[in-house]
Amino acid sequence: MVKLRLKRCGRKQRAIYRIVAMDVRSRREGRDFRKVGFYDPIRNQTYLNVPLILYLLEKGAQPTGTVHDISKKAEVFKELRINQTK
Repeated sequence: MVKLRLKRCGRKQRAIYRIVAMDVRSRREGRDFRKVGFYDPIRNQTYLNVPLILYLLEKGAQPTGTVHDISKKAEVFKELRINQTK
């Protein structure tokens, strides 16, 4: 099963996170399938590749709780509903 989850990068006390599509059995810093964005909690910046996230969600990928909250703030799920009604 594929999950959209955070992968920790950066140095000590200055973590940034990549949002990646990974197999659930992989560890946090393990090999990912696709990079779909990043999240910087210190500067409160987020970049999401929305078309790729929508594609992965339609194919059955499940976001973790934190990625779900980040995507919800970016209104990704509104676009998912719009695409499903067409």
